[in-house]
Amino acid sequence: MEAPAEAVFLDGRGLTALPESLRGNARLRHLDVRGNRLTELPGWLADLPALESLSIGDNPLPGVPPEVTALTHLRHVYVHELELDTVPEAIGGLVELRTLDLGHNRLASLPAAIGRLTGLETLYLADNRLARLPEAIRPLRALRYLGATDNGLAELPAWIGELERLVELRLYRNSLSALPASVGTLQQLRELHLHDNRLAALPERIGDLRELRHLDLRNNALTAIPTSLGALERLRVLDLRGNRLDELPEALGDLPALEKLDLRWNRFARLPGAAARLAGRGAVVLS
Repeated sequence: MEAPAEAVFLDGRGLTALPESLRGNARLRHLDVRGNRLTELPGWLADLPALESLSIGDNPLPGVPPEVTALTHLRHVYVHELELDTVPEAIGGLVELRTLDLGHNRLASLPAAIGRLTGLETLYLADNRLARLPEAIRPLRALRYLGATDNGLAELPAWIGELERLVELRLYRNSLSALPASVGTLQQLRELHLHDNRLAALPERIGDLRELRHLDLRNNALTAIPTSLGALERLRVLDLRGNRLDELPEALGDLPALEKLDLRWNRFARLPGAAARLAGRGAVVLS
């Protein structure tokens, strides 16, 4: 007799109910039922003792069902594209969570209970209605990935620097006009994606991000780049397309790991000396 599956993928099947064959499956660890026609989840979901990853996005569910927040051993929860206006306080009981996907909803805020998820490593908040980064995120010191793209963020709070384990921060397509100096305390950050905002300047402390590999600043309103960027010895990609730059700091020409520099659609009368030096040693320079 074949053993019950540990991972079941039933996405996009037009299901209106979960199959009874899953009931009592003590081995099931991952269940993916996104993109169906589910309007409710069965109570027996709580009888799946090994279940640690659940994806229920893109279903006509009326919010995050209580059957989900009752599964306190879950480690990965995907509740994207549910047209959520709110997240229940009960989400704070999922203290084993490592991944939470709340993307592509209608959220303007998050409950304070999110702050209890202190083991959370990945948080997706893309394409919601956030005007500011919710304070509930502040206690999440284990976060390694934070994505809040495609919202209405007008500013980044100074406490962003307290999330010191961040490796990747994605905040593109918002309305940010400045960054707090505290961003320089994110010493483990490797990728910073800020394209399509309204940034007019960068803090000098951005040069403290010594682990940074990828910095995307395209389509902003930058008129100058701080000299401190020349200290980013591990930077490989620097995208400055679509800004208002007419010069570059000479220090950028000494970036030892830079592989690609994109300067297109700026205001340079000629190729800056720093860019010419980078091209001379083999970096790809687009201008």
